[in-house]
Amino acid sequence: MKRLVIIPTYNERENIVRMIHTVMALEGDYDLLIVDDGSPDGTAELVREEQRSFAERLHLVERSGKLGLGTAYIAGFKFALERDYDRIFEMDCDFSHNPNDLARLDKMLDDKDVVVGSRYSKGVNVVNWPMGRLLMSYFASKYVHIVTRMPVCDATAGFVGYRREVLERIDLDAIAMNGYGFQIEMKYSAWQLGFSIGEVSIIFIDREEGTSKMSSGIFGEAFFGVLKLPFRKIKPKA
Repeated sequence: MKRLVIIPTYNERENIVRMIHTVMALEGDYDLLIVDDGSPDGTAELVREEQRSFAERLHLVERSGKLGLGTAYIAGFKFALERDYDRIFEMDCDFSHNPNDLARLDKMLDDKDVVVGSRYSKGVNVVNWPMGRLLMSYFASKYVHIVTRMPVCDATAGFVGYRREVLERIDLDAIAMNGYGFQIEMKYSAWQLGFSIGEVSIIFIDREEGTSKMSSGIFGEAFFGVLKLPFRKIKPKA
């Protein structure tokens, strides 16, 4: 069983080395792919330095600029499929997603095709977010459920595990949204193609180092993009 964790980065110098060492130390032999969007703070240089110690398990894709969360993950998914990984995970670099929870997502993939590290499947498990952002995130997932009827409590979650078969069937080049809406569209596409989705309750802790990448443009793309999803016919990759 080959496992790959994909982490997109942009200016994550404060977190990247600690994250690499944490994932490398986990049981389960998780490989790690960093997709860096030309971070001006030298994030990619730090990854290259760490590759001297973890050459066979630590990978780096460098892109020319800030091209977006969705395209970063799609680049990572294609990297994983080309190299025959069986289970592919996505998570943030800022430790808001606890790497120790990867084992719980991995375990549920024994029975489910997609597993979501969920902030809202058992109450609200978010620490240190301002009330305004928490309410926006919580009701965004409620909004997605109302519009799409998708049975997922945390549709915008970015801590997700996929079986290889799911990413092989989804037409990754047809995914339209690039910000946090990407997370919704990926889950919706998997669900529409008949794959099962499970949720593992996690505790989400807001970043302590670095700055958030959330913006009004990202939120707007997701809000209006969700309205279009029920009218799209999701076709499997040919």
